[in-house]
Amino acid sequence: NIFLIEKKKTELYQELGLQARDLRFQHLMSIGTRNNRIIMRMEFLKAVITPEFLLILDYRNLNLEQWLINELASQLAGEGQLVTYSLPFEFRAIEAILQYRISKLQGRLNTLQPQILETLEALVDPKLLSVDRSKLHILLQNGKSLSELETDLKVFKETILEILDEEELIEELCLSKWSDPRVFEESTSGIDHAEEMELLLENYYRQAEDLANEARELRVLIDDSESIIFINLDSHRNVMMRLNLQLTMGTFSLSLFGLIGVAFGMNLESSLEEDPRIFWLVTGIMFLGSGLIWRRLLSFLGRHLEPPLPPHVPAVLKKSQPASGRVEIKSNLRAETFGLSRSTLTSQ
Repeated sequence: NIFLIEKKKTELYQELGLQARDLRFQHLMSIGTRNNRIIMRMEFLKAVITPEFLLILDYRNLNLEQWLINELASQLAGEGQLVTYSLPFEFRAIEAILQYRISKLQGRLNTLQPQILETLEALVDPKLLSVDRSKLHILLQNGKSLSELETDLKVFKETILEILDEEELIEELCLSKWSDPRVFEESTSGIDHAEEMELLLENYYRQAEDLANEARELRVLIDDSESIIFINLDSHRNVMMRLNLQLTMGTFSLSLFGLIGVAFGMNLESSLEEDPRIFWLVTGIMFLGSGLIWRRLLSFLGRHLEPPLPPHVPAVLKKSQPASGRVEIKSNLRAETFGLSRSTLTSQ
């Protein structure tokens, strides 16, 4: 049965047998017990669980109506997919709230994951000479959302882990065990409700851990993609610098042999300007000399920009291990610097 009630806080405290401090909900996520009542908060969802009913506080403006009517009612009635349908009411209520929280976290991750992957695929393209700022802005927003999701998952896990570390808290969550004599007899006859509650909390802790691992993989992928982006940008930057250097060397070579033309253009009289072949001869010498100097400079640049070869390590060390357990290492190394022709190293 689902119904709406409106009461003052003082009346609600008296009816539930709680104090004002119990319903202040100071933490974003918390699970605690007070006076045989379970007080839960999962971010915006605030609830009080008793052995008879589940009270959702301040549900308006939270878009919870569909969940309350379509999902929660059937789960509490034992018609849903909850594994605690045969256990007391508080088990179904706790599992319904935890499942709602996990489904919200899973939905946020399912929304972020394709967006992040699509953005990273567009950014790490090696054909791009520059980075699209709009894509970087989208990646920044998704990174912030991913950080918030990781924080929420961490708080969720810590909240459950605090209860799993204390057996007394697990016992206190089993409300019907202490209020219903029939349930108490079942718990003493073989059905351990505290163990069932522990298994329930561990199940949702593992689900949160799986979501945290997926979020962590996305974070690592973002970091790796940033490194690839920087490498691509550095590679394009090096190409542009090398092209600029080659053009500078070509200009230098042409200017160097252009001094010949400058010398002949000083309006000085000599016998050379009377020969019609001198113009073509000087022009040919200028271009030929400039080309040779440019090729020499390019060859010099290529030799100094090539990556150095790795040092040669002679693979002459041999390792043998006899049955007695001694290990002998013999090596024949030619050390020309020190004038040694052969050396034998033996170690035990």
